[in-house]
Amino acid sequence: MLVVGFPAGPWGTNCWVLAPAAGEQCVIVDPGKDAVEGIEDAVREHGLAPVAVLLTHGHIDHVWSVAPVCGARGIPAYLHPADRALLTDPMAGISGQTRDLLATMTDGVLTTGEPDDVRELVDGIELELAGLSFVVDHAPGHTRGSVMFRRAGETGAPPLLLSGDVLFEGSIGRTDLPGGDHAAMLRSLTAKVLPLDDETVVLPGHGGTTTVGRERTTNPYLTALAEHVPAPGAPTKGL
Repeated sequence: MLVVGFPAGPWGTNCWVLAPAAGEQCVIVDPGKDAVEGIEDAVREHGLAPVAVLLTHGHIDHVWSVAPVCGARGIPAYLHPADRALLTDPMAGISGQTRDLLATMTDGVLTTGEPDDVRELVDGIELELAGLSFVVDHAPGHTRGSVMFRRAGETGAPPLLLSGDVLFEGSIGRTDLPGGDHAAMLRSLTAKVLPLDDETVVLPGHGGTTTVGRERTTNPYLTALAEHVPAPGAPTKGL
């Protein structure tokens, strides 16, 4: 399996491109601001043909480039319906600090819009795209429509989790933004992350890759849940 990832834009949002191998179809995950050039580089270098964009949630730092990426190739975008409104009203999900930053980048005007073909994600469904299979895990907390994409392990390769802004290396997604819910985040981590195999490789929305096993023993939010003790205060990492 081919996995290409790079941080894009002022928030260092990880954009991921996944394919069975070079020369095959691929899916693109979370094309944020300034991601188009990196996507084109990956597609050209590895001879890939994008067939879909997967969105872990609707925050602007993860969806900024979704309309042009989909429009240029006539491909669909997949998003949980609880975050659909953020495509047309991106200001609804951000902090005041981010709002001020966006004003400096856009002269106070920000419009993103929806791709022509937006398909809804449902908890537990299995997507078959580009010769790859992903299970969708609805994991609200960072946003109401946050999801993770989980791929089973195969011979010679461990399971894979595209965690978006649910789980990071050493932290979790912030829950103090509009639509955030810290209690819901803790429930998502308990129900959707802790049961995963330790060798599961985590490809997060920001920061470095990690494994579920490493986070289970070192991430203060997961260790608190596993030990049934009060978790640290709400995190502030991310948009």
